[in-house]
Amino acid sequence: MQNKLSILIVDDELSVRDSLSNWFAADGYTASSAENAVEALKLLDDREFHIILIDIKMPGMDGLELHRRIKAMNNKAIVIIMTAFAAVDSAVEALKDGAYDYICKPFDPDQLSQIIHKASETVIIEEEDEADDELPIKLENVENIIGSSAAMNEVFDQVKMLSGTDSTVIISGQSGTGKELIAHAIHINSNRRYFPMIIVHCGALTETLLESELFGHERGAFTGASYHRKGKFEMANGGTLFLDEIATISTKMQIELLRILESKTFTRVGGSKEIKSDFRVIAATNRNLKAMVDEGRFREDLYYRLNVFNIHVPSLKERRDDIPALVDHFIKKYNQLMNRTVKKIEAAALEVLEQYDFPGNVRELENIIERAIVLSRGNTISRKEIPIADETTAESAESIAEIERSHILRILEKYDWNISKTAKSLGIDRATLYNKINKYNISKD
Repeated sequence: MQNKLSILIVDDELSVRDSLSNWFAADGYTASSAENAVEALKLLDDREFHIILIDIKMPGMDGLELHRRIKAMNNKAIVIIMTAFAAVDSAVEALKDGAYDYICKPFDPDQLSQIIHKASETVIIEEEDEADDELPIKLENVENIIGSSAAMNEVFDQVKMLSGTDSTVIISGQSGTGKELIAHAIHINSNRRYFPMIIVHCGALTETLLESELFGHERGAFTGASYHRKGKFEMANGGTLFLDEIATISTKMQIELLRILESKTFTRVGGSKEIKSDFRVIAATNRNLKAMVDEGRFREDLYYRLNVFNIHVPSLKERRDDIPALVDHFIKKYNQLMNRTVKKIEAAALEVLEQYDFPGNVRELENIIERAIVLSRGNTISRKEIPIADETTAESAESIAEIERSHILRILEKYDWNISKTAKSLGIDRATLYNKINKYNISKD
């Protein structure tokens, strides 16, 4: 439904209107813009918009007054306020009057993208609620979760049960199995769905950066902290905090996290004001946390505080029945992204995929299909475009190790040797990636 969602940008700066319009259009939204409140109201008389971004400081009617006019029209659009740091108090006033959220200029691209994504989810859920008073759980339509195997149906049943609670959840499973998608499914079907789901990839951050990311910081708290910033705990107020790679956090952060889970209060780095936040925690790990507890590498009290309920996401080799549907989904996805017209995959190629063990799971399958779409010259993916050796074909002269080395090098170059992004794309953790780089003697030279 994303390509049906419409966004209106109201800002007197042409550069802001143009850049945001192009950005949203590239993401599949229908984007329109207005340079002042009067022009915006004329557009709203003619058509409906799902999401409206309004700048507070505009000549003539300001953003706050425009927001009030929109609400008086009984408009159901989600309103997001754009403001400079100096006008945050005005933005807060707009929140009290029913605005969905606010974002400060200059924009943090990740934060704006996250706000728009969550607003879109809210629109979709509200329209589903209007169509059917009983909210259906259609996980295949939430974050593109694909699967009808017995193993995935068990996961869906657990998600449905947990969506009606506020219980803390640990989602376990190998890298690349889709743990973050399951977290999204729990959130979007819960009573917290109208508030954001905030994501923290713990394994990609040092202890110091993770502390600032979670708690936020005050201006001057450290070198480079030129303004105060909300932390993820604060941003998740009313919603869900998703802590990915929870097993990687330090002992110090484990202690801090336990304290905050129990009190739901914290202070920003460099600050003294106690802040209270109401959030649900969903954590994910590809490691055996219980074994880490037994080895003294993870606090037992934190483990039991987090592990109120556990969902184990099966590996792809445990749900081979889902491979054809996943392949079809990824073909459609990359056809759209690359403007290609691949219609199907040869039976021989699909058979190889169905017999492969996929150490990188669904993420690895997606990468394989993306590569095949790039390489294909017709409307069918053939066996030669699937870089997996098997016993029935001699087409590939390369060994599995050579194929893996080439694939890793290609992804490293794609992400300009960013280890975290490369590891995530490959469906492995950073330590495994470093080991493979050393094993295959991969270098930039």
